[in-house]
Amino acid sequence: MTDLYDAVLFDRDGTLVVDVPYNGDPELVRPMPGARAALDRLRAAGLRLGVVTNQSGLARGRFTRAQLDAVHARVEELLGPFGTWQICPHDDRAGCRCRKPAPGMIVDAAAALGTDPRRCVMVGDIGRDMRAAAAAGAAGVLIPTEVTLAPEIAAAPAVADTIEAAAALILDRIASVTPTETRKAGKVLVVRADSAGDVLVTGPAIRAVAAHADEVVLLCGPRGRDAAALLPGVGRIVEARLPWIVPDPEPVDAALVTGLTATLTAIAADEAVIFTSFHQNALPLALLLRAAGVTRITAISEDYPGSLLDVRHRGVPAGVPEPERARSIAAAAGFPLPPDDDGALRVAVPNASAAGLSPAAGSSPARPSAAPAAGPVPARPSATPAAGSPTVRPVTTPAVVRSAGEPGLARLVPAGDGTGPAPGGYVVVHPGASVPARSCPPEVMREITAALVADGHDVRITGGAGERDLAAFVAGTGATVVEPTDLAGLASLLSGAGCAVVANTGPAHLAAAVGTPVVSLFAPTVPYGQWGPYRVPHVRLGDAAAACRDTRATRCPVAGHPCLSTITPAEVLAAVRTLMPHHTIREMAA
Repeated sequence: MTDLYDAVLFDRDGTLVVDVPYNGDPELVRPMPGARAALDRLRAAGLRLGVVTNQSGLARGRFTRAQLDAVHARVEELLGPFGTWQICPHDDRAGCRCRKPAPGMIVDAAAALGTDPRRCVMVGDIGRDMRAAAAAGAAGVLIPTEVTLAPEIAAAPAVADTIEAAAALILDRIASVTPTETRKAGKVLVVRADSAGDVLVTGPAIRAVAAHADEVVLLCGPRGRDAAALLPGVGRIVEARLPWIVPDPEPVDAALVTGLTATLTAIAADEAVIFTSFHQNALPLALLLRAAGVTRITAISEDYPGSLLDVRHRGVPAGVPEPERARSIAAAAGFPLPPDDDGALRVAVPNASAAGLSPAAGSSPARPSAAPAAGPVPARPSATPAAGSPTVRPVTTPAVVRSAGEPGLARLVPAGDGTGPAPGGYVVVHPGASVPARSCPPEVMREITAALVADGHDVRITGGAGERDLAAFVAGTGATVVEPTDLAGLASLLSGAGCAVVANTGPAHLAAAVGTPVVSLFAPTVPYGQWGPYRVPHVRLGDAAAACRDTRATRCPVAGHPCLSTITPAEVLAAVRTLMPHHTIREMAA
């Protein structure tokens, strides 16, 4: 076991051994170059290893089970022992739970190795391997070969050239969240001054700090305030607009600098840990923290920090998930997650009334009385936060903490509300996004919603501030519009869902934080491996190789928004069936 993963699972053919179609002859087994050395490195690090392999040759009569067992004995003779072999004997016609890209074998392999899929990495050479990993909530590393398709490479969360490079990538990610020493601290100021989604993905790192500090104070911006209030481990929240972070900064003048410095001085923190994304700079705040008397400051800085940082963190592997990037900063400060923390996103979810979600909206809401017919598509609202002076607020601990890592708890009906459907009895569709480039076109979302309703799902449409018209348009005449009054209400609604259909925006991370599987309608403007749903079962849809890839565009630079407008209702239906196969009306009725 390590601080990040417990196990690594491998595809067999083309990953561990040279692909010989329908091989039943042990003499034809040839390891992939570097395989034994890579596996031994992983074993030496304390990781458990397993194999998950589609072997339709059994169903087709191309070899016997005894021949297959002999092949696997030869693989272990050459490459060393594996803790589990998971084999799907079916072909594509079977519709089984085990054949990749279904997640069944990964789930079973994790159980056999005594862990959870979310603490596993799947290594394979084709898209099926990566899709199976995602659907199980596991990490994935693709090793392309001559049979790997270009779209599969584009869609992969992480790519390595060889199996040795894949092992090195995994070990580097483990090392990045593992501190060289563990420290105790007094009052620690942690900073994430971005949007709600950014705050949510920083949650595991903040829990790491809280596990070793007497008190944690979180400095956040107005856009992240509601999310900050839901994070376990936070004792107090300070809200302030940082003009080098917010998308609509006001001019910087002496009064603003003086005010921020006074706010930081009043916190009286013993030390500070500044969490930033890769495109942000921690040094302006570090300067103010120094002026406020903070004597120990940790942050990532590729720029020379001079005397502004006590711990200058560098060398974070490129493209790592944002929660792990944040954890690496906490680890550099000497704060690892405790052994019993699974590292998943987590929020505290109040009961329905406390969450700003009325029982009618949270359990069996009335359908909109005047959903518009197909016609003019509503304009997208602006999401510009208002400027304001720093404010300090205590955190009220909500009633129920829900996590993807808590079996039997993650998707319960909100506490105190016994009127709703069983967990998993509805699908939440959130059609909006924080920036237009990440939003699936409303007419496409309307078609998706209609298809889900026709397939027998109870569909609930949500929207942020100013998105009422968008939500009603997408709902059409068959879905329910639910209007949580705040992020806590949305978390409560998501915690009772079987699945969420959502773009790359805050509610996707909120769904992950309550353990609800995500159909991710993901625009490739930012890397999926960095910003996709974290440690929760999910399916990625959209054109991963679109021309907008890695542009960080906030408005689509390509006419027609092809990365998301090409998503079909059939794809979404298939994804929902993969993630919540036991909750359609047809199956419940049967």
